[in-house]
Amino acid sequence: MSCGGVCMGRGSLLTRRGITLRVLLKDGLVEPGDGVLSIHYLGKKFVGDLLNDGKIRWVETGQIFNSPSAWATHCKRLVNPAKKSGCGWASVRYRGQKLVQYKTSWLHKYQPRIDASNVLSLVDISLVPRRGDRERIPVRYCTLGTRDAARDPHTLVELSAFSAINRFQPFNVAVSSNVLLLMDFHCHLTTSEVVGYLGGRWDTNTQLLTVLRAFPCRTRLADRDSASAVEEEICQNLFMRGLSLVGWYHSHPRGPALPSLQDIDSQMDHQLRLQGSSNGFQPCLGIICGPYYHGNQGVASTITPFWVVPPPEQRPNDYGIPVAVEVTYVQDNFLTSDVLNEMMLLVDFYRAAPDLVQFHQFWCPDTTMMDKIKVCSYKNSLTTGNCIPTNFLA
Repeated sequence: MSCGGVCMGRGSLLTRRGITLRVLLKDGLVEPGDGVLSIHYLGKKFVGDLLNDGKIRWVETGQIFNSPSAWATHCKRLVNPAKKSGCGWASVRYRGQKLVQYKTSWLHKYQPRIDASNVLSLVDISLVPRRGDRERIPVRYCTLGTRDAARDPHTLVELSAFSAINRFQPFNVAVSSNVLLLMDFHCHLTTSEVVGYLGGRWDTNTQLLTVLRAFPCRTRLADRDSASAVEEEICQNLFMRGLSLVGWYHSHPRGPALPSLQDIDSQMDHQLRLQGSSNGFQPCLGIICGPYYHGNQGVASTITPFWVVPPPEQRPNDYGIPVAVEVTYVQDNFLTSDVLNEMMLLVDFYRAAPDLVQFHQFWCPDTTMMDKIKVCSYKNSLTTGNCIPTNFLA
């Protein structure tokens, strides 16, 4: 089968990374033209020409860019110098429609069995920096003001309530207890920050987002080599279970479970990328887990679901507003074999790591790390008093 010059294995999600504008041009999904490309970011608009060779010429300066990501990153950094990546295929529009939709159309044409339309490499796990353990004092959103390149992107921000900004929560959320269990277990294993995806379903009629499965990323956050393979495996798992990508989670191992400025920008990007081809609304849930912060109440982790409201139109250079999301937790009747297997794989991944938590050490004077994780697992699952086999961590 001809793949527009790109050789791709059957069933590979990250084949989307091998699809270029040149491929789309060759196969007739897009055509070259002046001013057919655009980027809208934080109130700014950028316009580009699509050239015959698949490169992009920025109309304003005439600069040539080899890919949508290169152009998007350049433009976004002009507005927000702290921006790490451009999310090009989800940010650049061709004649008003996101390029990622053309990439998805190409996949449906040449790989009809792989439905990856909703998987957009939500978290670029190769670029997320590791945070230190130093204490970070959260600030109130109202103190931030306009973006400042000199401000620490790891500054934590207190969450607002929807009511405080005269809004109603635009969707309802139900989260499976098995999702909490697996996510919290993942975050407990290491003193380093971890990240993962959330799979579920979005019902436009009831405006209900149901989170049914957590998909931990078994890779180091700066490991570019393994990031693609991990994302591919997760996408295939989503597809096989008939689930859509509905959010992401990450940990603040020893700090408050509140979003940083970097988290706010990331969440805003993720929301836009899951928005859909016709600007239809689909929520993207962010969750932060704080397992080892001594400011938590009791032994359990703090789990913080959040969303980001765009800044007011008259203040496009402000940060998005992080708001707390009200969630209903749905009790699962049993621990599934999928979750149990994922837990074992996580333990195997971190077993020999230097940042593996030492479970024989004490979390507080009368509670070891092992006791702590048992308590957390029981509170999250409530299915059995010993829902995590302790030989996992032996």
